[in-house]
Amino acid sequence: MADSTPLGFRSATTEYDDYRPPIEGTIPGWLSGTLIRNGPGRFTVGDRRVNHWFDGLAMLRRYAFDDGAVRYSNRFLRSDAYADAEAGRLTGQFGTDTRGWRRVFDTLRSFGLPEPTDNANVHVARIDGEYVALTEAPRRVSFDPETLATHGEFIFDDDITEHITAAHLVDDPHHEELIGFATQFGRQPQYHLYRIPRDSRRRELITSIDARGPAYIHDCSVTDRHVLLVESPLTLSILRALNPFSEGAIDMLRWEPERATRLLVVDRGSGELVAEPTFEATFCFHHVNAFRDESEIVLDLIEFPDSDIVGALSMAELDGEGFPDVPDGRLVRYRIDPASDDIARTRLYAGGMELPRVPRAAVGRRHRYAYGQATDRDGATGLVKVDCDDGTAQEWWAESVYLEEPIPIQRPDGDAIDDGVVVATALDVAREQTSLLVFDAETLTLQARAALPHVEPFGFHGRFFADE
Repeated sequence: MADSTPLGFRSATTEYDDYRPPIEGTIPGWLSGTLIRNGPGRFTVGDRRVNHWFDGLAMLRRYAFDDGAVRYSNRFLRSDAYADAEAGRLTGQFGTDTRGWRRVFDTLRSFGLPEPTDNANVHVARIDGEYVALTEAPRRVSFDPETLATHGEFIFDDDITEHITAAHLVDDPHHEELIGFATQFGRQPQYHLYRIPRDSRRRELITSIDARGPAYIHDCSVTDRHVLLVESPLTLSILRALNPFSEGAIDMLRWEPERATRLLVVDRGSGELVAEPTFEATFCFHHVNAFRDESEIVLDLIEFPDSDIVGALSMAELDGEGFPDVPDGRLVRYRIDPASDDIARTRLYAGGMELPRVPRAAVGRRHRYAYGQATDRDGATGLVKVDCDDGTAQEWWAESVYLEEPIPIQRPDGDAIDDGVVVATALDVAREQTSLLVFDAETLTLQARAALPHVEPFGFHGRFFADE
């Protein structure tokens, strides 16, 4: 019987090492470095299928560029969760849990959270020279950037308490540091904001802020002087986690629209909370970027009117629809006046958008262009480039093609911020083929297509590491 599971949510069965795909078109010779992406690669253990896309076992994907060629590798992260799966055990994660009454003892020990998984399937970062796979559970796994072989658990050299942590670390090239945050539960829950200097594995605490809820927060932004968090009314409840029949962290979540959304603006140097405007209930997974504009602070992000997007990414919804049919995110600009706590919100792009990125040189600085996955068509996702100054947009679409997170890469000696390429993987369901696509960053003209040796399961996030 044919497999009715959508292609992007089928488990990968093969690992490849330095596969050289055929290339249609031309990859620029100046593109030298490695894109490493992370995401779920296996969704089934024995006769059990995970309940949520976020619970697939981590699979790293490597695309190494050199002199107009590309080499592809993929490898499952050899985590404890992977070892359990190989032994036929599906362990607790975001929306899938199998432990029954044992959960009561786990949650009492850990302030409401299950024992943290090391299935680090969300993002990657380079910390103190090591390459590290990240997830929202406070466990991280280091790996070899050439072979993708798992090295072991990565431990920070500090004592910051974290029960949920940032899978997105903001890589600020102007300060040569990473910025992140962690949520601590307790009688008064807190958000701990921290920096990681380039050649250190010790996080330096910027400040701790009392949390309301606390909220589920996935991402953050920086300016040259600030760190910004958006605290939506999607709250995390310890009491709900004590239910032994819950299915993991997802059952801790509750949408409370009567609460306001709170935007936290922190001075990176002093740790002072310089602004905390509130406004109507909204939800955000991903930030675009932030910058100072004279006396105001500008934050661009992808906003949802509610938290339905979280449930829409469950396997029951994704498998039932055939392919992702989820609420569209809205690219919105927040303009904050710290002196008055006033905030103005303006939509910058009329279409649906997610997985936004700006070129690395624009992080924390004024950006003109935001690239992202365009989401408002049936049967495909595309690429969009939004001019945040004048509100115009360029788009690229292809029938039956699902484009994933786009990564803009500026040409090393280029003058313009959009002088470069945008790199993205894309699944063509009609051809049953995943390809690596290379676009001109200025025009979105497709320059090259490299056919990968298998259908890649849909992933999450990645970073391009330029050759040094």
